[in-house]
Amino acid sequence: MKRILPGFILLLPTMAYAHLGNDAGLHHVSAFLAGFIHPFTGLDHMLAMIAVGIWSVQAFRHTRSKDGARVSARVSAKVWIVPLAFAGLMMAGGVFGIAGVRTPLVEPMIAASLLVLGLFVALRVKLPLPAGAAMVGTFAVFHGLAHGSELPAGHALALLCGMVIATMLLHVTGMLLGRFVMERNVWLPRIAGAAAAAFGIGLLAASF
Repeated sequence: MKRILPGFILLLPTMAYAHLGNDAGLHHVSAFLAGFIHPFTGLDHMLAMIAVGIWSVQAFRHTRSKDGARVSARVSAKVWIVPLAFAGLMMAGGVFGIAGVRTPLVEPMIAASLLVLGLFVALRVKLPLPAGAAMVGTFAVFHGLAHGSELPAGHALALLCGMVIATMLLHVTGMLLGRFVMERNVWLPRIAGAAAAAFGIGLLAASF
């Protein structure tokens, strides 16, 4: 037994490597970090994702009862639907991008997303929830295509998980801004939304 135990201990590192590869899974960690960092590397992506969070709070935080009274936090779960639609469909677009799908519409659609979302924030536009989720989800596919085409093809699952988590963090940042900053000021959302829309117009002009 005394001879077997040291031998077993020596085998433990090999057993640890068996499921993760020769780098003990560090390739998965680096891929996750690459995916996580990527949404923060482009101002256009960051602004669009934050704008989604702000607008979801503006448009869907409150509903009204039959007598017109405002309904509070019990219905606020609706604010998550649009950000989740964006994150989910962006992941789908990322899969296509990593797989090599390319389209010349990517950059114009990203610019258009900034223009539209910026205007929606500035003007506090209200849409039915399904329409809002569908519109935002359409833009998200093109954001995902852009991300996916720039990410390395290996370890796609780790890359996409990192990308989606970072995207949700940006959405939550926008939701917090919308809830605790934008609602307390009439002009701030108009200025912020107009600035995002102007940036989108500039990108749209540059993409043609």
